[in-house]
Amino acid sequence: MRRRLYVVLPDVASARQTANDLLLARIEDRHMHFLSRRDMSLGELREASFLQKSDVRHAFFLGAGLGVLGGATLGVILKMTDLGGGYNFDVGTLIICTIAGLLLGAWASTLIGVSTPSVALKPFEEELEAGKILLMVDVPHSRVEEIQALLENRHPEAQRKGIDLTMPAFP
Repeated sequence: MRRRLYVVLPDVASARQTANDLLLARIEDRHMHFLSRRDMSLGELREASFLQKSDVRHAFFLGAGLGVLGGATLGVILKMTDLGGGYNFDVGTLIICTIAGLLLGAWASTLIGVSTPSVALKPFEEELEAGKILLMVDVPHSRVEEIQALLENRHPEAQRKGIDLTMPAFP
């Protein structure tokens, strides 16, 4: 598992130097993601991906969970009542309704999540609009303190803004 560190940097030059220091500390480029205003150019720095900027992942899981609940509820209602016009629903109907609810909920919520900014990036909106740059760096759990110390010592201008504790190994 990895931990995602959020760091706000004042400008592109500072972001470039921070990226170089992290590379020297053996943090791979693919684990560093930079985000800025739309009109700012980050140059050769790796920009945050679509999945990191949008709320797709959060929406998918929320929609899938609600879809399972809705599908299972429909399956139970069909089993317990006589809404089928004389047709006797069994356990297979409950399973099919649950799976259909999962698929429909995940699909519909993902369509919404594509156009919604990430919930995790909401606290950084003001700083990004002010021209600052957000660095999201994914580091192994065992190196979090080491990387935080490196950033504190080498980049006093960098503002630590928190740690995401649930970063998968292969995002």
